[in-house]
Amino acid sequence: MEEIKAFKKASIYTVPKDGSELPLMEAFYTIQGEGGNTGTAAYFIRLGGCDVGCHWCDVKESWDAELHPLTPVYEIVETAAAYPGKSVVITGGEPLLYNLLPLTSQLQQQGIKTCIETSGAYPISGVWDWVCLSPKKFKAPDASVYPFADELKVIIFNKSDFKWAEEHAARVGENCKLYLQPEWGKVNEITPLIVEYVKNNPKWRVSLQTHKYMDIP
Repeated sequence: MEEIKAFKKASIYTVPKDGSELPLMEAFYTIQGEGGNTGTAAYFIRLGGCDVGCHWCDVKESWDAELHPLTPVYEIVETAAAYPGKSVVITGGEPLLYNLLPLTSQLQQQGIKTCIETSGAYPISGVWDWVCLSPKKFKAPDASVYPFADELKVIIFNKSDFKWAEEHAARVGENCKLYLQPEWGKVNEITPLIVEYVKNNPKWRVSLQTHKYMDIP
């Protein structure tokens, strides 16, 4: 219960609505470990602030936006542009809490591909080359987000999540790639179930958190 209270205290009201500054938790250059772009070099920008409250979240320190410094967007972009891999993944927290148009526009002006990982709990802002929608039961996606999804990545925690995944698959576009990913804390238990499900429902693909197997960020 204390964890749930913590995210409810998170405040986004001090973040400029024009998107000129964002609460930056961390940023790092690594290999994308999961989903449709697995194995590719990417610069990750993790923003603080989230009110979705997944109990199995592995970055709960991101929930309270006020713990993370407001950082000018131009500084974030300058740092990202210094790396050879011209792809950025904006994640959180829940990044769609904020106006992401300035950040994504400036990244694209630098020739950098813009990707987002979001629960879809809020409407899309920004300009995107790739949208990974990863819906959570704790806060349903905004209906307007589904058409933007290039990738639907559903975390499977128990058997009932397969039915839930199909409900979301019915709402995305026909060209959206569909992924089922085991929740890391139950990976040994859930992975065999996903394998059998995909064998019987081949429109889906298996996603694994390969970065955790490789012990990289």
